[in-house]
Amino acid sequence: MGSGTAILRPSRLTLSKWPHYPTKAHLHRFPAIPRPFVANLHTAASRTCKLASSRSLLSSASASSSSSSSFRSHTHSCFRAPLHHPQRRRNMSTNKTTPRLNIDNINQHVVKAQYAVRGELAVKSELYRAKLANGESGLPFKEVISANIGNPQQLDQKPITFFRQVASLLENPKLLQHPDVLINSLGYKSDVIERAEWLLSQCQSVGAYSASAGVPAIKQSVANFLERRDGFPADPAHIYLSAGASSGVNTLLHIICADKNSGILVPIPQYPLYTASLAVLDAVCVPYYLDEAKSWGTDLETIKASYEKAKAEGVDTRAIVIINPGNPTGASLPEEDIRSVIEFARQENLVIIADEVYQTNVFVGEFHSFKAVLRRMQQEQPGVYDHLELASLHSISKGMVGECGHRGGYFELVGFDPLVEAEIYKFVSITLCAPVLGQCLVELMVNPPKEGEPSYELYNQEYSAIFNGLKERAYALHAAFSQMEGVECGEPQGSMYIFPTIKLPAKAAEAAAAEGRTPDEFYCMRLLEATGICVVPGSGFGQKEGTLHFRTTFLAPGTEWVGSIVKFHKEFMDQYR
Repeated sequence: MGSGTAILRPSRLTLSKWPHYPTKAHLHRFPAIPRPFVANLHTAASRTCKLASSRSLLSSASASSSSSSSFRSHTHSCFRAPLHHPQRRRNMSTNKTTPRLNIDNINQHVVKAQYAVRGELAVKSELYRAKLANGESGLPFKEVISANIGNPQQLDQKPITFFRQVASLLENPKLLQHPDVLINSLGYKSDVIERAEWLLSQCQSVGAYSASAGVPAIKQSVANFLERRDGFPADPAHIYLSAGASSGVNTLLHIICADKNSGILVPIPQYPLYTASLAVLDAVCVPYYLDEAKSWGTDLETIKASYEKAKAEGVDTRAIVIINPGNPTGASLPEEDIRSVIEFARQENLVIIADEVYQTNVFVGEFHSFKAVLRRMQQEQPGVYDHLELASLHSISKGMVGECGHRGGYFELVGFDPLVEAEIYKFVSITLCAPVLGQCLVELMVNPPKEGEPSYELYNQEYSAIFNGLKERAYALHAAFSQMEGVECGEPQGSMYIFPTIKLPAKAAEAAAAEGRTPDEFYCMRLLEATGICVVPGSGFGQKEGTLHFRTTFLAPGTEWVGSIVKFHKEFMDQYR
């Protein structure tokens, strides 16, 4: 069937396909519930405890192996009073010194989840940092450089003045009583004061809960930004403010993954948030490899092959993740690739999760949002793409903002069933709301000072300096890698990372095997031990068999640390020839 033929399909996600969480078990934690309903829950808890003590229920629960039955068993445990559990009484009376939890009886899906960005290397780097802070000598380096994670302000990226001045007034509103001091003595501009006053009028206090989907006025600011960016309207009713993009990803995966047979197409190399989250959910990661020869672009035939393989194995693949610009690869997708993904998602009735947190970190070409491309395709072929479901994410953690610790972000939904959206709202309500100060910083990100406003000149200077500094360091790192033996590195296109290929001597692979490590882990560990520079082995992101990589940020200031990598690499290669 041609791409121009409209196929009327139901939404990929419907209420019947979504896992029904035990509403009562969760809602009893909320004080806003009327007392009669709470009383009913207490009655239900009492009855459940009696049922749980009966042999027939216990045997029935132990005999059940399906995910739904396991969940029902968990629902009973939500109500059960711990002291009424006979097994727990025995543990408490006969084995008081043994911890109730051990590595074998906690959630094994969490145990199996891997998150290399903050794995063994990161832990060891923090131990080194602590030793240096305590004045210990004996290490061959004077500082630790955490090039393993996109954490700009840890690596000396300065916060943007406008953001921090507004934040200071939000945190301490009493300062607003002295505008003359703020302006004449502390260098605050009038638009800083006006923005803080407006935000406080909308949220009352950054110490108060907001609506679960976010402060309505801030959602409207996000919608205005999206309309300016894409040239198409955005509805704040479909925008959800989140604690960084990671929280949004967690929400979406919880909704989409209905059972352990649910599959998600994930790009490899990938940001390990996705595989770790899917492991915790006991869902299926369906990997598709990016094309390194194509500057880590998408390859439609590879995506199709991965999808068909999963389908043949009985996996219900429900969504495809696209990270654009890429992490860890730094690739920025051309519009042609985005169109291909949208068409494939339409044909196979897949939800698209567009992770676009690096959209302002683009050095080559320009950023194309999935929503803008989708809207253009809908205009070009009316009715063909109307049922496609798209979730797009953004964050204050990346770009020139770099406010990782304030945990602010948002996701926008396009084409979702209203009943499913209602369940998404319920899910985000369980965690009450995103940090309100983080929400306010989202507002500043999407609505920065404009030309002609008092704070614009300084804002523009700081923003441009950060962008140019990142670009210069990216190209300096690329130039250094290009001269290193056995290292190949594509031109930086965007994000905050470079992901070079490394070819190591056979003796290095043998030494790695003797330590029970992969060769890239071994290389990265030796780099950390010799230089204090922490990077992430490519195996932590996934890579084609027979290839080795590592990911490094280019956030650290200066270029001396780049020279340290070059020196280490030469000595390493000489040692293991």
